[in-house]
Amino acid sequence: MISTSTRSIFTPVAIVRLVVGWGAVVSLVFAGPLLEPPVPAWLLVTALVVIVGVVLVCAFGVVHEAEHLAHRLGDPHGSLVLTLSIVLIEVVLISAVMLGPGEHTTIARDSVMAVSMVILNAVIGLSVLVGAIKHGNLGHNRTGTSSYLALLVVLAALAFALPALIGRDGSYTPGQEIPIIVLTLALYAFFLFRQMGRQADDFREVDPRFAAGPGIRGSVASEQGRRSVTQVIAEHRSEVLLRIALLVVTVLPIVLLSHHMATLLDDGLGRVGAPVAFSGILIAMIVFLPESITSVRAALQGEIQRVSNLCHGALVSTVGLTIPAVLIIGALTGQAVVLGESPANLLLLGVTLMLSVTTLASKKVTAMHGAAHLVVFAIYGIAVFS
Repeated sequence: MISTSTRSIFTPVAIVRLVVGWGAVVSLVFAGPLLEPPVPAWLLVTALVVIVGVVLVCAFGVVHEAEHLAHRLGDPHGSLVLTLSIVLIEVVLISAVMLGPGEHTTIARDSVMAVSMVILNAVIGLSVLVGAIKHGNLGHNRTGTSSYLALLVVLAALAFALPALIGRDGSYTPGQEIPIIVLTLALYAFFLFRQMGRQADDFREVDPRFAAGPGIRGSVASEQGRRSVTQVIAEHRSEVLLRIALLVVTVLPIVLLSHHMATLLDDGLGRVGAPVAFSGILIAMIVFLPESITSVRAALQGEIQRVSNLCHGALVSTVGLTIPAVLIIGALTGQAVVLGESPANLLLLGVTLMLSVTTLASKKVTAMHGAAHLVVFAIYGIAVFS
């Protein structure tokens, strides 16, 4: 017999999403030979439209489960579940590409750079803009956001700038890779330890209008605030585990389909003369679509700290896990891993980090902050096509 709680999680809509998502993945596996470039224009457009449609269906399912977990576990634990589920799958797929045939020396650099600009400028910019327009200036937890940015400044420098300065042809030398791997993983592990432990309160809402979070206000919010996440999990173990499992199996088709889509995009963009980097931006936007939707929805509800937890947390995890993973694979397989970025991208990344620090140094974020981030993302798009 299926319990009532299980039926409330695996609803008919959730099952349809799983069937649609995994059905598309299986279909692409069997249709693989038909989609090998060059693909007829009509088939290419049809395949891309179908894939994007399936991704949207699965994305809303991921958002649904993420919001239930966030409200059950509270932040930052709830946001971390969504962040790590997407980031870990993305890291595994990048690693799989590196271990496959062919040369993929810049895949990690191009992917992480695209993710950085999409998250820090497009997603955060849009979230702050719509949130501030709807609710007015929004207060955030400056200690928590400052912690994110402190890590991002260091990790971005290690990932994109330092190898161009002290490495060889944009790659770290074998003697440099080991300390970079150890330092990156140690910093990220220490961050998670503090975020999940003594500093958890630094990543919770502080704006008195929205501190309880929608859906858990009043006595429920007060009760949740008095209990630790361990107590919440112990009391609702089955629900939490089932929702995490459903979230993961719903998000996996998004990432798998996005990488199938990469080949089609490269083919299509090549025909119209678009730059290769544009494909990386589109893939990054697709992969992190669930997190982007969740962030905008959180902003519309006034939860600006949750926006920071989702976006900054995702980028810290992406850089903190991807760079060590690809360096280890490169060392084991003898592949060169090019991480050093171009001067134009380094300039835009530096401007983005400076803007992020300026935005989040204030007690409240405003619509002007959001607009500034969106303009930087537009400039990044211009640079890609230049």
